Amino acid sequence: MLKGSYTLLITPFKDNLALDENGLRVLVKRQVEAGVDGIAPLGVTGENSLLSEREIARVMEIIVEEVNGKCKVIPDTCTSGVEATLERIGLYQKIGCDYVSVYVPYLVLPKEDGIILFYETIADASKVPILIHNSPGRVVVNLSPEGTARLARHSNIVGIKEGFKGLDHIAKILYLTKDEDFSVLTGKDTTLYPLLCFGGHGNCAVSGNVVPDVMRDIFRNYENGAKDKARDLHYKYYTLFEMLRAETNPIAVKQTLNLMGLPGGRLRPPLTELSEAKKEKLKKVLRDRNLI
Repeated sequence: MLKGSYTLLITPFKDNLALDENGLRVLVKRQVEAGVDGIAPLGVTGENSLLSEREIARVMEIIVEEVNGKCKVIPDTCTSGVEATLERIGLYQKIGCDYVSVYVPYLVLPKEDGIILFYETIADASKVPILIHNSPGRVVVNLSPEGTARLARHSNIVGIKEGFKGLDHIAKILYLTKDEDFSVLTGKDTTLYPLLCFGGHGNCAVSGNVVPDVMRDIFRNYENGAKDKARDLHYKYYTLFEMLRAETNPIAVKQTLNLMGLPGGRLRPPLTELSEAKKEKLKKVLRDRNLI
């Protein structure tokens, strides 16, 4: 079962918007040294849809090489159709990922029976274990807890990266899957601590780019019975968690890494830089936590 904190890694770009391979290596080494449970690249935070196929392969090659088995690698497909998804999974498998995260199909607005058919078809064909990625804010449609529970019975569907913040929604998923070998991870940093209190298993963290040790420690403190320490970290960094999503992710997290002297790099169009007002608020939050 997947447990712990998995960093939703950014993809750094140079000033000319080319892939910053050296910068990516620096970021991956930092994650490994922090002792994160895994790296989850090539999702929205990693600007997947703004990368070429060649770049996606290269990002994966670098990450797998730098990780060298020291933590899990869980890339996102960011695809919608069955064939495109299986092609992307095949690429990730060949390079050496441990699991693969698969978005609920977007643009086509499927009914729930179509979503279930999509995942079952993918899971039947994939040689890599599948993590559902439910993110109604990105794909518009929302996989219900009942639909998730049905998919949890598939032997090759091992968990969900849940992007819906409603705690009743998450609580029902946990209730309905309590007898399955199925991991429930939140994709929102503000809900990691509440999810753990509900019996969840961890998160995929945007904030892990900035404070991987904090995300690691919230989970590990809770897991080891130091629940007050986990809660205190949750409260201490809550404003940072919010600020890193102040504008469209990954705008603020890349700005933060640049302010910290790390290779956050540029954003590719149509993404634009953080507004000046938000940048000043972000700087204050970072200074208050001695991050800059």
